[in-house]
Amino acid sequence: MADNQTSPYLVLARKYRPRDFSTLVGQDAMVQTLGNAFAQNRIHHAFILTGVRGVGKTTTARILARAFNYEDETGRHPTLDLSVEGNHCRAIIEGRHVDVVEMDAASNTGIGDIREIIDSVKYGPVSAPYKVYVIDEVHMLSTAAFNGLLKTLEEPPPYVKFIFATTEIRKVPITILSRCQRFDLRRIPAEIMSAYLEKILGQEGIGFEPDALAMIVRAGEGSARDSLSLLDQAIAHGNGNVSAATVKAMLGLGDRARIIDLFEDLMGGRIAEALTALRELYDLGADPQTLLADLAEFTHLVTRIKVVPAAADDASLTPDERVRGQDLANRLSMRALTRTWQILFKGNEEVSRAGNALQAAEMVLIRLAYAADLPSPDELITKLTQQGNLPSAAAPAAGGPPPLPPRAPSGSGSGGASALRVEAPSLGEPATMAVASPGPTPNVAVQPALATVTSYKDLIALATAKRDMLVKLALESQMLPVSFEQGRIEVALVEGANPNVVNNLSARLQTWTGQRWLVTVSTKPVEGLTIRQEKEQKKEAATAAAHDDPLVKAILETFPGAKLVNVTVRDEAAIIPELAPPPSEEDDE
Repeated sequence: MADNQTSPYLVLARKYRPRDFSTLVGQDAMVQTLGNAFAQNRIHHAFILTGVRGVGKTTTARILARAFNYEDETGRHPTLDLSVEGNHCRAIIEGRHVDVVEMDAASNTGIGDIREIIDSVKYGPVSAPYKVYVIDEVHMLSTAAFNGLLKTLEEPPPYVKFIFATTEIRKVPITILSRCQRFDLRRIPAEIMSAYLEKILGQEGIGFEPDALAMIVRAGEGSARDSLSLLDQAIAHGNGNVSAATVKAMLGLGDRARIIDLFEDLMGGRIAEALTALRELYDLGADPQTLLADLAEFTHLVTRIKVVPAAADDASLTPDERVRGQDLANRLSMRALTRTWQILFKGNEEVSRAGNALQAAEMVLIRLAYAADLPSPDELITKLTQQGNLPSAAAPAAGGPPPLPPRAPSGSGSGGASALRVEAPSLGEPATMAVASPGPTPNVAVQPALATVTSYKDLIALATAKRDMLVKLALESQMLPVSFEQGRIEVALVEGANPNVVNNLSARLQTWTGQRWLVTVSTKPVEGLTIRQEKEQKKEAATAAAHDDPLVKAILETFPGAKLVNVTVRDEAAIIPELAPPPSEEDDE
């Protein structure tokens, strides 16, 4: 009894540290690969282990050192079956074996530290079959240290093994990586971690609540060491019992059920109840920024369940999260969930910078509650139509986009159809509406082999189809058409235009059409607008006309502060039908 009182306490992360691959959790793929390599005697001389903190990189390195140097009464033979300790296992486990050298690269970064390793590599092992060098956090080595290690790492003596561990694999030079066999240690899945913690609590004889373990597993983020450290803390905090209440208090988490209640109040637009719940959670000691983070986490969970229903079976979820999350995923639209995520994400930044975090959090929740039941563009048009603010023709069909008016016959003089984008800055999310009006369809022809050009607009369309942007830009911005006939074009150049575009155009036309074209520059002054200038004028006219559109007016009146930010004229996009193929030689005969 006296020995138990005086002996120092060994934390769970060290007490239950795996000593062989049979007790290493969550890394089955790596263990299988190593097992096959040992069975076939194809054991590499250098390994690099990477992964987040606490997934078992250093532990795996020590187990590998035991596996390389396994020796029993039958002799020396590397093996992954370490259920029975070999002659060197105990010394390696306790970190005192002379032939297994562990170095922390975070505190030994220079070329001098690596030179000691290079010099010692020349001498064989003292007692074990192999000399094993374990370098932790290898990415911390300097460039000179990495360079000094290259030659030895590529051609080490047959009795030397290198094992590197790092959390920052991208910081390790590719010259090092190419000389090593790489293993990526994965985050431990929640269900495996939960079973692992339950097993440890059973061995320790400590009671627990499943919800408490779920919170610890979630906070551990797939790291065994982090989860065991949190479990150690929870045992001490709960005086020998791991309960949900003590874990919530320890981690500073709000009650998950109350977080879901708050989320439902916000989605229902019940702002008074939401603010009251926020105040109550704040009075209980919850941090406003943590509450917003919890809301964002639950929003992500509901969205994930909506997209992947199987996500509700995650072992780290509490019963409330699983059942109510599934229900909310069925009831809420994807539009509402993504909008909620955006508001909470931006609101979290605002709270972190605010002088009064509670006030900032309340403003975020108010914004969220008022935006939660914001109608979709289709719903808005229907509502405005029912209120008599719009002509009935603008109302969309049920469950679908607003119908488009019939297209005017080709060649009509009406302007091109426009897509109107209206942005409501106060809500943080743009609403996009499309209103169509009749527009002409250009008569443009393109032939896969040789094309026939009958007008200046056909010429621009042909340059577009051929993806010759230099010619297209010259035709639209640097030239004015004066006359156009088959094989002959007369143009006027605008001020500052490059004269070489004329010769370039003539050469391109001969290639595209298979006949010679004479392109001349007019000597007479020509007044008028270029094609580009005409398009800009049309766009300005379309923008002015859009402001008079009854739909746009109704939207701008419904959302004070909203503004029209873009109008796109549809006839700007060239529609190029194919020409009939040229007559064949048989037809000519």
